[in-house]
Amino acid sequence: MGIWVKLSTRQLKKYLILAAITFFLTLVLFIPIRLAIAFHQAPQPQAILMLGGTALGERETFTAEFARWYPSLEIWVSSGLTPIRTRQIFRASGIPDRRLHLDYRAVDTVTNFTTLVSDFKHRKIQHIYLITSQEHIPRARAIATIVLGSQGIAFTSLAVPSDQAKESVLSILRDIARSILWVFTGYTGASI
Repeated sequence: MGIWVKLSTRQLKKYLILAAITFFLTLVLFIPIRLAIAFHQAPQPQAILMLGGTALGERETFTAEFARWYPSLEIWVSSGLTPIRTRQIFRASGIPDRRLHLDYRAVDTVTNFTTLVSDFKHRKIQHIYLITSQEHIPRARAIATIVLGSQGIAFTSLAVPSDQAKESVLSILRDIARSILWVFTGYTGASI
């Protein structure tokens, strides 16, 4: 009986290790494959996503000017300035309100993506331009790779010039963990 218990414990450890390796490989391989398929099916971005953040409207101004070059693309603004101020900036660049989708559900960078991913999927958007500030790009790209990539949505990032300090590696790692949590549970950990 004692040998049977030890054998079962040893086998259980083997299965747990195998499960952990399978989980890791699935995560590591699943997202790149989904991104590759999305890039193949939609090599050109089909929409613009701007992550709100600064009180001065640099991201909105940059996005409005950029959007002038792509008049067929809809523009999604996740949080940021007030709707009135955001619309003023885009109107001043000749962008009509009908192209704008203002969304204020996000409370942080992870939820910038998780609140909009279903909207993109519903509209069959497989590739977006992602616009945010230069110091914010590493964290936004990490989150986008996991959240958007897990849903088969590719992105091309554009950085708004900024003189702000780069974000810490700790904040990037925290949001990577939160993004992985969302992929497997639907929970963002926004209250963490």
